[in-house]
Amino acid sequence: MKYKIFYLFIILLSIANFSIAQNVTIDTTYLSNVRKELRAIWPNNRTVNIVFHGHSVPAGYADNHEVHTLEAYPSLVLEKLKARYPFAPINIIVTAIGGENAIKGQTRFAEDVLLKKPDVILIDYALNDRGAGLEKSKEAWEKMIQEAIRQHVKIILLTPSPDQRVNITANGNDLEQHASQIRELAKKYKIGIADPFILFQKIIKDGGKIAEYMSSVNHPNKKGHDIIADEIMKWF
Repeated sequence: MKYKIFYLFIILLSIANFSIAQNVTIDTTYLSNVRKELRAIWPNNRTVNIVFHGHSVPAGYADNHEVHTLEAYPSLVLEKLKARYPFAPINIIVTAIGGENAIKGQTRFAEDVLLKKPDVILIDYALNDRGAGLEKSKEAWEKMIQEAIRQHVKIILLTPSPDQRVNITANGNDLEQHASQIRELAKKYKIGIADPFILFQKIIKDGGKIAEYMSSVNHPNKKGHDIIADEIMKWF
């Protein structure tokens, strides 16, 4: 009997892990117009603007308040995009501010982001939204999403990168709660989502150490940023 229970537990655990791994579905048509622009060749091409809006992680903050711009995922995404689309003029715009949460980011969204005439906006605030709580954070994210949709701009939401003070595999941890809320927003508005949080969780579940991907307690190193950049590139 105890063996049957054990095998039932293994089956249920496998189903749960499969569900997590399948949580994000890439809609290959969502950025089809953007990819078309990226494939165009002069004189029929134009500059494609991609804005990264958020906190210290996309801004490139590392240890001791150093800012490693070229090792941060916006720069890595540019590098990967240029390898894939060699004829495309691409303008990567980072409007991220260290220490900021979505509530503050929303107040400057129209002026600092939408006025840049972006083709794609990526939003990454969950790591800092914990202090504001789920309800207020959701309200700010929705306002930004709705503003972008009104301007017919494509959006990709990002789930959080790790904070080493949080056990990200523990049920109901605060980062998981924000990640779940972000997934629900992407589903509700039928927009893009990059979900590095699941990948960092998998690293731990597979026996890896998150510290190897971090430059400080809550900022990724280049190895960590590469995981985020590769997750974003699935949409391109």
